Amino acid sequence: MITHSQPPKLKQSWQHALSNAINNADDLLEKLGLSGHLQAIDKDKIRQFPLRVPQSYVDKMRYGDANDPLLRQVFPLIDEGYPAEGYLTDPVGDHLAVTSPGILQKYQGRALLLTTGACAIHCRYCFRRHFPYSDSNPLSSQWQQSIEQLASDETISEVILSGGDPLSLHDDKLAKLVADLAEIPHLKRLRIHTRLPIVLPERINDSLLNWIQATRFKVVVVIHANHANEIDAHAEQALISLKQAGCQLLNQTVLLRGINDSVESLSALSERLNDVDVMPYYLHLLDKVAGAQHFDVNQVRAVKLVDDLRKVLPGYLVPRLVREQQGEASKTVIR
Repeated sequence: MITHSQPPKLKQSWQHALSNAINNADDLLEKLGLSGHLQAIDKDKIRQFPLRVPQSYVDKMRYGDANDPLLRQVFPLIDEGYPAEGYLTDPVGDHLAVTSPGILQKYQGRALLLTTGACAIHCRYCFRRHFPYSDSNPLSSQWQQSIEQLASDETISEVILSGGDPLSLHDDKLAKLVADLAEIPHLKRLRIHTRLPIVLPERINDSLLNWIQATRFKVVVVIHANHANEIDAHAEQALISLKQAGCQLLNQTVLLRGINDSVESLSALSERLNDVDVMPYYLHLLDKVAGAQHFDVNQVRAVKLVDDLRKVLPGYLVPRLVREQQGEASKTVIR
């Protein structure tokens, strides 16, 4: 068994930290000394996709800065309520990719298991912010049906745990699920898509690390960091712990207007990821989800940013610029 220690500030349980996440826009602004500086969408629209942000993530925000890049990712600005042509509730075709309850399959050899609709943080650009989780129910009581579906298809070699965020589930449930998946001989890899090492680093505890280390799978953890400021000392420790448990670590970034759409911001993020042994993997063009139009960076500018990034970084630190397009056999590589 592996033993890891967390920095003293994060000794509280992750469940307690999650249950005490901030869910009120006025409270968030007050904590940052910004009362009255930003206008949120009306309360009815917020209820459709509530504000949620853990205190550990708020602690990384700059006090008194209404343009802080972390604050801008989670604050429900009034801009969300403006209609925009071409922005959809299902921008990447998730609904059409559901092959059985809880399973999405878009690409050859891989299947995505929706383990939960819950997440520790509600990023305002989330492409699944309108996803009907109740219709494709990812409850653990229905996982057996999903496991049987995966076992019946020998073309699948990799299963991806997603959501929501799979690490918002307790370790006893996850360990049982992974053990059941490991009984399927044609499955070789387990991929976990999660933002929790960044936004709730206390989640990366001994219980989680132990079942990861115990599985026969090659475990790939794809984290989601958009800005270097997100990777503080606590997030760094969480990522190091995952690496020590044998995980391969990749990062996916979403290109966001006013948050990371500069060479300086993107290069700082790649350098910081390299510091903690995480590969900058994908730089995603925004999925055009309804309510996120104010984050969009057009493709021409995105290509210029990546070209300029290559001038200041070694090639292995430049993520691939991609877009997800409904019906395509893989991500579309732009640059």
